[in-house]
Amino acid sequence: MNDVNKNVLPAAGGGLPAQALDGVVVLDVAGPWGGYCGKLFADMGAEVVLVEPLSGAASRRWEPRIQGREDLDASLVFQYQNTNKKSIALDLDTREGRAALRRLAQRAHLLIESEAPGVMAARGLGYEALREVAPQLVMLSITAFGQDGPYAHWHGSDLVAMAMGGMLYLAGYKDTAPMVAFGEQAVGAAHLFGAVAAMAAVFDAEASGAGQHIDVSMQECVVMGMENAVQFYDLEGTIRRRNAGEQRLAGTGVFQCKDGYVYLMAGGVGGNRFWPDTTRWLVEEGVEGAGDLSQPCWQENEFLSSKEAKDRFLEIFQPFALSHTKAELQAKGRERRIPIAPINDTSELDTAQRRHRNYFVETVSAGGTSLRMPGAPYMLSETPWSLRTAAPSLGQHTTQVLRAGGCSEDEIDVLTNKGSVA
Repeated sequence: MNDVNKNVLPAAGGGLPAQALDGVVVLDVAGPWGGYCGKLFADMGAEVVLVEPLSGAASRRWEPRIQGREDLDASLVFQYQNTNKKSIALDLDTREGRAALRRLAQRAHLLIESEAPGVMAARGLGYEALREVAPQLVMLSITAFGQDGPYAHWHGSDLVAMAMGGMLYLAGYKDTAPMVAFGEQAVGAAHLFGAVAAMAAVFDAEASGAGQHIDVSMQECVVMGMENAVQFYDLEGTIRRRNAGEQRLAGTGVFQCKDGYVYLMAGGVGGNRFWPDTTRWLVEEGVEGAGDLSQPCWQENEFLSSKEAKDRFLEIFQPFALSHTKAELQAKGRERRIPIAPINDTSELDTAQRRHRNYFVETVSAGGTSLRMPGAPYMLSETPWSLRTAAPSLGQHTTQVLRAGGCSEDEIDVLTNKGSVA
C-alpha cells in the first residue's frame, strides 16, 4: 500500500484550478466493463476511488499493452480509462472487505458497478442494503440487459449487445456477415448514458437527501443509437440493410485521391443543393465531361441512385481526384462551400485544430512510461478539465482511502492481516 501519488501533474502557475465536481465522491467498483463512466466524473474533479479486487481490475489485462509488457500497469485501455482516480485493493468476498465498502459508501455520492444482476446483493452490497447505511447514495448498475426481465441473467458482452440491439445488422458490407465496430461501442454508450443519468440523480440527491438506483441496459443503449432504422420500419415497413462499401448516390461517398481518400457529398441533401456548386467547380477545373453533370437528370435522386449515374460520375471525378491530395481537394471544396473532407488515418489525427486546443495530453504511467492520450472534448470556462494524475497502480491509495473513510490504524491493520485489502 502506498499513500503517495507519484503521478501528479502540476498545473501551470503551480496550482490546480477549481473543478466542476469538486466535493463529489464516487466509488467505481471495478467490474467486467471497465471504468469509462467513472473517468468522466474523475476528469471533472470528482474524487473517484477505483475499488479493485486484490488481483486487480479486469481491464488491467486488456490489450493493447505498453511495449508488450505483462504487468498490471501495461494496459493502454486501463491507463486511459482511469486517469485522475485513486485505487484501493479490496476483497469484497470477505466479511471485512464488505464492511469496509459499506463504510466508504457513507461518505460517497455515487457508486458505479457492472456486475451481473444479483452479485452485489448476494454480497450484502446491493442498493437496498447500502441505502440503510448511506441513504444519500446513488447506485449506478450497468449490465447487458438490465436488472430484471427474461434476459437479465443472460451472459452478455459488447458483441452480444450490438447484435441483440440491432446495430450489428447495419454494420458491414451487404455481401458479408455483419461486422462489429472496433472499440466496444455498446459498452461506451452504456457508460455515457449511465454518467448522464447518474449526474442527474446525484443532483437530485443533493436537493432531497435521498439517493436512488439507476438501472442501465447496454442493449437498450444500443437501440437508442439506431438512427432512423426503427422509424423506417415503423413508418414504411422498410428494413434498413448494410451498405458499407456501396455508394448510396452518385457524387456522395468515398473517393480515392492522390494520398488517400476523401468523402464528398454532392447530392442527396436539401434537394441536391450542392450539385450545381460541384458541377461549376469541376467545369472551372477543366475536368473532362463535367459539363454533362448540369443536365436536369442529375437533380433527381432516382437517377443519382442508379448504377449508370454512379459509374458516370466516377468516370468524370476520379481522374481529377487522383491528381490532387486530400488537403488540396478539401481547400478547393471549402472555397465553394462544397462538403468534402479528408479521411484521416491515425497518423493524421494531431491536426492544427487539435494542437490549438491542446486536445492531446501527456502523462506518465505508474510503470514509468510516457504516454500521450486524448484529453477532454469539452471546455468549461470557469472550471476547466485537467489531467491531474495518471492511472494509479493497484492499491496505491488503499491506506489513504480507508483513513478518509473513517478507519482507524488498528482497523486497517486488521483488514491487512486478514488479507481483505492490499
